[in-house]
Amino acid sequence: MKIKRLLLSLIFLALVGVLYSQESDFGLWYEVNGEKSLNKKFDLDASVMIRTFMGGSKIEQAYFEAGATYNLNKYLGFTASYRIGNYVEDDDLYHIRHKWFGDIKGYLPVKQFHFSARLRLQILDRIYTENQMENKAEYDGRFKLRCIYKIRKFPVDPYASFETFTPVFRSSGRLIDKSRTTAGLEYKLNKKNFINTEYIYQRDNSPELSVMNIVSLSYTYKF
Repeated sequence: MKIKRLLLSLIFLALVGVLYSQESDFGLWYEVNGEKSLNKKFDLDASVMIRTFMGGSKIEQAYFEAGATYNLNKYLGFTASYRIGNYVEDDDLYHIRHKWFGDIKGYLPVKQFHFSARLRLQILDRIYTENQMENKAEYDGRFKLRCIYKIRKFPVDPYASFETFTPVFRSSGRLIDKSRTTAGLEYKLNKKNFINTEYIYQRDNSPELSVMNIVSLSYTYKF
């Protein structure tokens, strides 16, 4: 038990050190999730999230998202979801955006390690653009790898993930426009209630290089 506590403490200290060593923007993300398993094949989920920037002092976006997952088997699943939200645009005002997602998910448990991969097609539809001739719809391919380590007889499990964003049907001159590197801890309160805390390092290359350090806090209730 002492070794496990020491491991979690070292992970936390490392995240804090990385956070304050970066000369970049900082944001806080807050999220509440609900998940419902209809049967062994179908799952439903919904989320509400608020994301801040400028040192956590201003809301960048707030959205609601809902989706459904079909699990072909314990190794492969397919998800479709929709998101509507208010986002700060180039005029510094909030405007509605719509997003649609289509996912292919893979899972691979290896003893106490649980690996997962997600291939996502994202369609973004903007209501507002600064240039009216600009295409309001954008397509991106997103690829995410994640690993969580399940500690036996311990309610907290560490995990890490890496995600890339690649433009589709448009040329940006780069294969990867944006990436997110995440390290976090999942705390299982009981069978229905979960709390996650994460550090996210986000590197955005479009339209110009920007780096953001993010602390994310989320609560999930499983019905």
